[in-house]
Order: sequence, then structure tokens, then C-alpha cells
Amino acid sequence: MLDKKLLEILACPICKGDLRYEKDQQELICLPDKLAFPVRDAVPVMLSEEARHIGPDEEERYR
Repeated sequence: MLDKKLLEILACPICKGDLRYEKDQQELICLPDKLAFPVRDAVPVMLSEEARHIGPDEEERYR
């Protein structure tokens, strides 16, 4: 579980936009960049090379 205060200050490292925390998948989602950043052991991994691209079906689900 990520700390609420940490979630409030985290931003996408690429576009600096808001991120959405998906607790079940342990990912932080950036819709504008269509990226999902992993959260490992309650630590967000905010590296673009570690992020995965989200497809149109996932993107629609997160909207």
C-alpha cells in the first residue's frame, strides 16, 4: 500500500502529469503517455524503461 501523501506528490516522470494508483495491479497509470509504472514492495519504480505500455482496452477501463 502506498502512502497517501506520497501519492499526492508523485507525477509522471515524462509528462509531469497526474498518476492513478491501481492497487490490485500495483501500478501507477499515466493516461496521457499510456504507461503503467510498477510499484514493488511499496516503492514506485518511476523509470520509463521499467514502465509498460497500456493498450486501448486498458486505457478505456482507467478513464
